[in-house]
Amino acid sequence: MAQKGIREVDAKQIIAKAVGQLSAGELAFDDRIVLVTPETDLAALPKQYPWLNTTKLVAKPDQLFGKRGVNNLLAVDKTFDEVKAWIGERMNKEVTIQQTTGKTTGVLTHFLIEPYVPHDVEYYLAFTSHGDTDTIHFSTQGGINVEEAWDSVVHIDVPVLAQSADVRVAKKLPKIPNPEMVARFIEVLYRVFVDYHFAYLEFNPFTFAGGKLVPLDCVAKLDDTAAYQCAEKWGAVEFPKAFGTTATKEEAYVKSLDEKTGASLKLTVLNPKGRVWLLVAGGGASVIYADTVVDLGYAKELANYGEYSGDPTTELTYEYTKTLLDLMTREPDPKGREKFLIIGGGIANFTDVAKTFTGIIQALEQYKDRLQKNKVKIYIRRGGPNYKEGLEKMRKVGERIGVPVEVYGPETHMTAVVSMALEGRK
Repeated sequence: MAQKGIREVDAKQIIAKAVGQLSAGELAFDDRIVLVTPETDLAALPKQYPWLNTTKLVAKPDQLFGKRGVNNLLAVDKTFDEVKAWIGERMNKEVTIQQTTGKTTGVLTHFLIEPYVPHDVEYYLAFTSHGDTDTIHFSTQGGINVEEAWDSVVHIDVPVLAQSADVRVAKKLPKIPNPEMVARFIEVLYRVFVDYHFAYLEFNPFTFAGGKLVPLDCVAKLDDTAAYQCAEKWGAVEFPKAFGTTATKEEAYVKSLDEKTGASLKLTVLNPKGRVWLLVAGGGASVIYADTVVDLGYAKELANYGEYSGDPTTELTYEYTKTLLDLMTREPDPKGREKFLIIGGGIANFTDVAKTFTGIIQALEQYKDRLQKNKVKIYIRRGGPNYKEGLEKMRKVGERIGVPVEVYGPETHMTAVVSMALEGRK
């Protein structure tokens, strides 16, 4: 499971839609929320969202960090004009925030605006997964100091194979007003957590107003390996980088390529001086290959994480591979050790393996001198349409450019080439 954080705006919009659908309209979840970026025309927002001028508002950064109140980054019970001025004063400004993990410095670029909800009580609710068990966490003492009141949290374990209709939490909740209504919301939200492949979901705090659950604050992570089956459910969800981190030039370039195609091209540079580089087809496969490298004890040598999938064109595959090879071969290992390029994936359903390999081959030929200088060894495992033709082309290019290349088809276990490369197994 690859847990990736999403913006609070996206989480609340996904959940608002899901709650109504999964409860057949019985429950409602306010979806009035606006994301503000550096490109947003703040003055024009009320034309699109008239409620901004008719209700008091809350504004806060939406950049995957918490403790916004503690860090004086929360505007509460404000008019739209006040919110507009508050965001304008902070947009594109560098700040240092204090979190439980320490201090982080970054630039504020994304804010959310939503209705202010007066309330008297604040609850805590979270959903987590632990192998064969999901856990529902609930407390009547939600808010910024919930960690200090952790003894008040009730933990309700649910076997992952349990039917949603069998999840009943009312009797397990502490004494609260309207326990049946609270329990019903929790049960539906648990269905959202499971059906929409959330890896983590937290509301701290949440309250009730007008018979509706109101999430005053939300933290969410999705299992991005489920993107292929949840694309319609999630919509155009974004997986932003953590606050304080910026994309490298190469990551930004790959992102620009990704935005130009219906295929998927992703790149995260973990350690530019690492010796193990992955060129993997498929989001799920990319996780499996990275996990295998770590399981074999080479986490510190893992240079990158990413994928190419969705049948990218030869040109896009060439550009993606060229970017990776440029990073990989900028300087030899200081100890003179070999580097490994692992080109892998499952058995493709519709991606033309020979075609995508053509783009990879073009990049390998362009970088042959640097590949030799860096003592690069290439291990390939692939299956799918035209895979035999593709593997034969890869075998021949190794001979042509003077770089060791080993190729394997679907008869070989998907990640076997990782142990072959790193541990010399046959």
